[in-house]
Amino acid sequence: MKNKTNFAIVGAGVISTSHARAIAAHTDAKLVAICDIDQEQAVKLASEYNVDQTYTDYEKMFADVDIDIVSVCVPSGMHADVTIAAAKAGIHVLCEKPLDITREKMTKMIEACKNFNVKLGAVYQRRTLEAAIKTKKAIQEGKLGKLVLADAYLKYYRSPEYYESAGWRGTWELDGGGALMNQGVHGVDLIQWMVGDVESVFAYSAPLIRNIEVEDTAVVAVKYKNGAFGVIQGTTSVYPGQETRFEVHGEKGSITFADSGFKQWDFMDNNESIPQVSNTEGGSNDPKAISSQGHYIYVDDMIQAVNENRDPLVSGEEARKAVDLILAIYESARTGKEVKVSHKGSNSIEIF
Repeated sequence: MKNKTNFAIVGAGVISTSHARAIAAHTDAKLVAICDIDQEQAVKLASEYNVDQTYTDYEKMFADVDIDIVSVCVPSGMHADVTIAAAKAGIHVLCEKPLDITREKMTKMIEACKNFNVKLGAVYQRRTLEAAIKTKKAIQEGKLGKLVLADAYLKYYRSPEYYESAGWRGTWELDGGGALMNQGVHGVDLIQWMVGDVESVFAYSAPLIRNIEVEDTAVVAVKYKNGAFGVIQGTTSVYPGQETRFEVHGEKGSITFADSGFKQWDFMDNNESIPQVSNTEGGSNDPKAISSQGHYIYVDDMIQAVNENRDPLVSGEEARKAVDLILAIYESARTGKEVKVSHKGSNSIEIF
């Protein structure tokens, strides 16, 4: 039996560094190969982490190299392609957010991993934040009573240079959307994870400032399946970027937390002091400022999931929920109508 789990990375862009750093920090993991269509990018990342093998063709890399798990860090609209090829090669997959950008592609990649008996995990590192975990626990324990409002404020700043730095950014074809699908997907995932699934949405979204195809600003009215209402605001067009903030209110209490920790922790039935948390998240102004701490947790979990033959922390089915919600938001903005959220494989959406 091998002493270490062999990892490879496909896609040597900005987020690949978080994966490489997390893999390098893990005593049971080894980064053995890196692939990017830009050979120079692959070599640059490989040199930083003492990796000998680089490729420009991921299928050739899968055939040539002994790989246990691959980190998929390519543009969002290519996630399914790489995942399906990895599954066919018997390689487990740790996929960056979003899972992919269409229902059909997400369904195909989930089915491929099941058919070829490999694990499919996704990275939503905000779920590892102490504030999010404590909030979810408080909701489950009924400390807030019946939920009334649950809001996510996802106000990022991304410069014109950011969108010009790669041809796929800000496009429907490969980015799949803008402020919500790329940056805000973490917060969209998190509010659902804490509060529960969404029943329907009514939304406005558009590129108000940036010269891109997709939205740089979106406002969404949300109806949760548990009866609560909420708001999701997502943008990359405000300066400076604001702390990502979540607010959950119930008949018996309120919780608010942001990137830097809790702002409110008040309950009718007790006088608990506001919890102190150690791990926080950045990146509202600069994607390079995103911590790799959460990525380490997901790298560790993927290793354990493979060794223990269990589902990863965030399975493919769980990871698709945020994308399905965002697709419903886009449909509502396009039609001007309320849209029911669907987790089915087709792109058919119920419009009220």
